[in-house]
This record gives sequence, C-alpha cells and structure tokens, in this order.
Amino acid sequence: MITAASNSRIKRLVQLNQKSKLRRTEDVFLAEGVKMFLEAPREQLQEVYVSESFLEKCSCREHLGEVGYEVVSDSVFSKISDTCTPQGVLCVLKQFHYNIEEMLRDKAPLFLLLENIQDPGNLGTMLRTGEGAGVSGIIMSRDTVDLYNPKVIRSTMGSIYRVPFYYADDFAAAVHQVQQAGVSVYAAHLRGKNSYACQDYTKGTAFLIGNEGNGLREETAELADCYIRIPMEGKVESLNAAVASSILMYEAHRQRATIEK
Repeated sequence: MITAASNSRIKRLVQLNQKSKLRRTEDVFLAEGVKMFLEAPREQLQEVYVSESFLEKCSCREHLGEVGYEVVSDSVFSKISDTCTPQGVLCVLKQFHYNIEEMLRDKAPLFLLLENIQDPGNLGTMLRTGEGAGVSGIIMSRDTVDLYNPKVIRSTMGSIYRVPFYYADDFAAAVHQVQQAGVSVYAAHLRGKNSYACQDYTKGTAFLIGNEGNGLREETAELADCYIRIPMEGKVESLNAAVASSILMYEAHRQRATIEK
C-alpha cells in the first residue's frame, strides 16, 4: 500500500490531474468513481488505484481482481482525487483517437460542431446528452476546453468511453468536410429567422454551437447552411450552450424516431 504523498507515482497522478500538456504527452487521462471504473473499456485501462477504506467495503472486488489494482491510504487518495468527497477508485486510461471520416460512415450522421466552449461542465454535458440523442460524433475547435479535464470527464458520466470526438486544428476546414459529405450545418444564432422545430433533421445534420459568452464567431456562423433560433419568452436572449445543444439534438432524435416508427 502506498502511504506517502511524496511517492513518485502519486506525484505523477496529481500532475496528470492538473496538466493537460502532460496528459497529451503520456497519451492518458484519469477517470474517477465507481461508475467510471466499471464502464472503462478494458483495452484502454492501464492502471487502477483504490483507497484502503474503499477496498474494505466495495462490491466490485472480482472486477478489481481481473484488472489489477494498487491500494493507497485514504489520506493519499485524497491527494490524487479531483473531488471533495472521493469515491475511492481512480483509473488511468489511454486516450481515444478518432477521425472525421469514421464519424461520417453513419447513413445520416448527426454532429455537434463546437467552437471555443470553455466550461468543463458544459462540454461534459454535451457529450453525455449527445450519446443519449444518438450523435455520430462531436467536432471541436482547438481552443475548446480539454475534453480530458477531470471535470469534463466527470460530467460525461461514462459517455467519454462511447462518443467519438475530434479536435480540429482548422475548424472551418472540418465544417467544410462535413458539408461536402452531404451534411447540412445549422447555426444556433440570434439572427436565425426559422424556429429550430421547423427544419428537417432526418438527413445528415450538424449543429454549430458557439462560446458561452460570445456565441459563434461571425466567420464561423457564415459557414452554416441555415441559421436557426430557439424561441424565447421574457427578456432572455439565449440559453446556456449545453441546454441549447440538448434541445437541438433531441429535436433531431425525435424526428428520426418518428420516421423509424
């Protein structure tokens, strides 16, 4: 059992929690919690750490035994945890690597195209909701918050393991690539004249969502095939980025489910 916070492996885990550059260099990320551990793909799993108290009362000893694990004292686990109330199990996993071509293989792909999303909770929620709505993938501009940020990982509730994603160095080129494959791109925009519910999303569809505070850059919005809006009452001008994307994705899901019936 590791009992010293000065242990080199513990120091590395702390750094992996804090530094995206190190995560990229090592091509790994951390996932914390029982659900994240149980759902982790075996082929991605590299290391597992459990606290002493967790091991005493956990109900997943068989699974732990199959993958192997390292025990650390409760005080040391609190150092490597990114939460105020640690569950007691933390995994080190290999990062995922996808490309746009793979995502476009779906018959009528559904995408989220995210520009400069900065809030970790928003991005994690988008990924989680995207899985629920059946998206083919999420394509992000390079200045979007790191998907492997522990707060993002926690917000995905396991969807990080199943939803394809891609960071585009040239976001405009990525949007064009999607359009060239026959996918219609809709921008959620204040200048949108058509209500989002009036469009047909049963064919290849992508929703452009911009930064929480500033929305889409003008040059990015102009890439869209159509501007759409979500009707607002009162004095509200716009919705939270994650909420807006959820409404759009589930409208696409509703339309597609209706056709299938």
